[in-house]
Amino acid sequence: MSMDTTQKLLILTAAARSDLDCQYGEIATDLPGCCRICAGNGRQITLLKILFSNACVYDCAYCANRRGNDIPRATFTVEELVRLTLELYHKGRIGGLFLTSAVWRTPDNTQECLNQVAEELRFKHQFGGYIHLKVIPGADPALIRRAGLVADRVSVNIELPTERALTNLAPDKSRHSILAPMLQIGADIAQDRQERQNRYVTAGQTSQLIVGASPESDRQILLLSQALYRRAGLRRMYYSAYRPVNHDRRLPQNPLPQQLREHRLYQADWLLRFYGFQTEELLPGDQPELDPRLDPKTVWALRHPECFPVEIHTASYTTLLRTPGIGPMAARRILAERRHRRLDFADLRKLGVITSRARYFLAWRNEFFEASPEKIRALLLPPEQLRLPGF
Repeated sequence: MSMDTTQKLLILTAAARSDLDCQYGEIATDLPGCCRICAGNGRQITLLKILFSNACVYDCAYCANRRGNDIPRATFTVEELVRLTLELYHKGRIGGLFLTSAVWRTPDNTQECLNQVAEELRFKHQFGGYIHLKVIPGADPALIRRAGLVADRVSVNIELPTERALTNLAPDKSRHSILAPMLQIGADIAQDRQERQNRYVTAGQTSQLIVGASPESDRQILLLSQALYRRAGLRRMYYSAYRPVNHDRRLPQNPLPQQLREHRLYQADWLLRFYGFQTEELLPGDQPELDPRLDPKTVWALRHPECFPVEIHTASYTTLLRTPGIGPMAARRILAERRHRRLDFADLRKLGVITSRARYFLAWRNEFFEASPEKIRALLLPPEQLRLPGF
């Protein structure tokens, strides 16, 4: 008995949930698989987030869609998925498409199908919505180039931090098959921007890492992300806390929850991208893991008491950014306001400074909080976190 489009929709939107490349995640709606992203100028767009197929020929240990699992399988035709997307778009239910897939025959075959969906939408039906295409590791460079010419954003999921982890948990994949398309896309984006064409992957490329399925440290994970930001022009790395969905001896047995670790990695990643920090500063060689009790910037500040207190009337923008409790917007406001008047503590709160944290690291009007890093750390930790178990 053939499967209708509604059945495929239910199966393949559910199968796409593990991909986190949507900034705000799933939203409540009667249409399954909807997620929301923030596009340029703060505009929010609802996307249909779906797999082309979940009939995977690979057998990755951590994946619910792995070849060895006995689950309902479905595969769209190009025509079915184009028709479904257009119908939902013209009804105003979605503003775009987030399209990924299991490797259902070969990488080239899968990428060709994804490209055809996007190309028919764009060129045959003049689809004006947002398109995010997943790039399949191992696909031909020409197919990858086509994906970048038709999609607003593309992503290659790196999934695991090291070659050893891939060999153990995803033996059908290789580090080269994942990194090669990322570097190719990064080079093509850079050339497009240099030539001021602004037609190739205008929203950039992203990737995703699973945290906790393999034993790598936070330092190894962040060093990899840092290298990809530099070498591949990656727009953003998504971190996905490992959640057991399969029984496999290669996977962690009785794994600890990874959600807090995921949160700290996002905080550290933000510091790499927007605050001028380097991984080596946040996690020196003798400290491979992020502190579960305090955010990474506060931990760095406590480790460098020689840099504080910071005088808010003379500190540079870069120095203000490195002060706990001060973000880019608050730093810019401080610079603007102090040109005209002297600031006091109440002003800082109005300017967006998190004063409960910043007060221990700032000086104003020759006043500052004088205490050792150990004392400040104790004051910043809520009592229930003083004995927080490791993660």
